[in-house]
Amino acid sequence: MTILVTGGVGFIGSHVCERLLLQGHTVWTIDDLNDFYDPAIKQGRLHHLQSLSKPFTFIHGDITDRAAVDTLFASGKFDQIIHLAARAGVRPSLINPVLYARVNVEGTVNLLEAARRCGVKKITIASTSSVYGTNSKLPFSEDDPIFTAISPYASTKLACESLGHVYHHIYGMDIGVLRFFTVYGPRQRPDLAIYKFCKLIAAGKPIPVFGDGSTSRDYTYVDDTVDGVIAATNRELGYEIINLGESQPVKLDFMIALLEKELGRKAVIDRQPMQPGDVPTTFANITKAQRLLGYNPQIKIEEGIRRFVAWFRESHGV
Repeated sequence: MTILVTGGVGFIGSHVCERLLLQGHTVWTIDDLNDFYDPAIKQGRLHHLQSLSKPFTFIHGDITDRAAVDTLFASGKFDQIIHLAARAGVRPSLINPVLYARVNVEGTVNLLEAARRCGVKKITIASTSSVYGTNSKLPFSEDDPIFTAISPYASTKLACESLGHVYHHIYGMDIGVLRFFTVYGPRQRPDLAIYKFCKLIAAGKPIPVFGDGSTSRDYTYVDDTVDGVIAATNRELGYEIINLGESQPVKLDFMIALLEKELGRKAVIDRQPMQPGDVPTTFANITKAQRLLGYNPQIKIEEGIRRFVAWFRESHGV
């Protein structure tokens, strides 16, 4: 198949593209290489994908630019789309909510419209556990009523989920919406906690810890997330929202302890107050993913942190 992966040189996107290429698919990607973090990191992922010597086409473009999206769809004929391009992160969205709305919502509309006009019927859309907000019911289930988004980022992703349903209902598109839960692993974004903490601990610098360390996250190793994404592309879903998590919340203090163990040095803790928009815990009910996708995450946090630190040491010469 020929598959378009938006945001394909991002953290998760580069792993998805790599898996698809190794499976023998032809892959196109569009990415704007923005400066949310050092663009050289994305360039490195791009060079890695190009080095695989597989049928891979990179388009430097912005999904908010409708003309650029239309040109992309005129250049290639796609069997499926995996839509990962987005502005991510709760805290940055508080600073620039207009940008998040434009990229995440308007960009998704541009993509869905182009797909509709070109007859692409199957689209997999990335969403986030952040949409659950302060949901008090644990674990989080896809049929939980969600009216408590507490960040612009979460709100924009809820809008994307809703748009996916509109295009399924009106145009008959097959739309799988995947709610990712704190994905981590090699090639991770540098602004995410595991990467940031690892780099600071290795350098002997303080790590900013928001709250008392008791908050917990359903950390999900990137290979497991990619397994779920690929499974979604291989099934007819109609319209479904599906959690992709590890389903084992890990307290922040324990995650830091694992990093300390693998790095062989203690962290210097800089305690700070909880931040607006942060949630106390995330915890995925993955029963639906198991039933519909055969999803079965394999990498526990201890092994995942070991693999991440090994990659960090090799890539940073530590």
